Amino acid sequence: MKIGMSHGAGGEVMQNLISEILLKNIKNKKVNDGVGLDDLDDGASIPLGDWEIVISTDGHTIDPLFFPGGDIGKLSIAGTINDIAVMGAKPLAIANAMVIREGFPGEDLETIVQSMDEVCQETGVSIITGDTKVMEQGKLDQMIITTTGIGLVKNGEIKRDSSLNLGDKIILSGSVGDHGMALMSYREGFGYDTDLQSDVAPIWEIVETALNTGGVTSMKDPTRGGLANALNEISNKSGLGLLIEEDKIPLKEPVIAVSEMLGIDPYEVANEGKVIMGVDDNLAEETLKAIKKTKYGSEAQIIGEVTKDKHVILETSVGGKRILEAPIADPVPRVC
Repeated sequence: MKIGMSHGAGGEVMQNLISEILLKNIKNKKVNDGVGLDDLDDGASIPLGDWEIVISTDGHTIDPLFFPGGDIGKLSIAGTINDIAVMGAKPLAIANAMVIREGFPGEDLETIVQSMDEVCQETGVSIITGDTKVMEQGKLDQMIITTTGIGLVKNGEIKRDSSLNLGDKIILSGSVGDHGMALMSYREGFGYDTDLQSDVAPIWEIVETALNTGGVTSMKDPTRGGLANALNEISNKSGLGLLIEEDKIPLKEPVIAVSEMLGIDPYEVANEGKVIMGVDDNLAEETLKAIKKTKYGSEAQIIGEVTKDKHVILETSVGGKRILEAPIADPVPRVC
């Protein structure tokens, strides 16, 4: 097998790579009874007395480094904070490693670091350690950032992407497709007359607000592979189905326009500032109301519910139903 771009783009192809090469050749995959590598959640945990340390790591190869709504620095911190947050843990600290190409402009690096710091200040997270390497001209495309996040949650209170319950409502915190479509239209220089921007943002305030209502059962951030991939993951892992109302899924008009022109399904492209939640039916409306008051949650909607079916079923805008399949890969490469 030769590694291709689709192996890093989320969806079925990447999952096969993880299963057939990575998981098969790693023996020690968890610490005691914590969440481990085999669980393929957004992070892992290390039990420590009455608490669990939640850890998640992510490499960022986005192209271009600067895009409408953000840059690789903002993305790297927000993305790692979000992976910690959807495990139900309070994000505390970040370790940051950068590999930079020889000749990279110092002013661009400073802008990127400032973006990282802004997200950290917004969320109360600290960058506490790191590493910097430089590679020769021609050996690296600009830069790669790898961030590892650490969070804390009380023992037994981790939220898994496999813990949906029958009858739970599904809350989506805002519009989908913004990041992937903004990146694609900007990167390819199509000249669309649009103010479409990436949604890259930390979701901890949304998550913390929802957790305080007491009804959250499961969470996932719909990054690579988008909404379609994330919904299929939580459905398959929970052994339950989802019935999703298409009319309830928030979509911005520019996203619809760009996706139609490019022939790309907005449900399959990455988002970088959204969260999907399973919430107890009795507390769903209260949770939604609370989320809508947060900085990034004003567009939140209840988009469906958990069923006995084993598929993700989409009730379409024209009144029919279809299976919403997990994508083979995110159609927009190097999106995060």
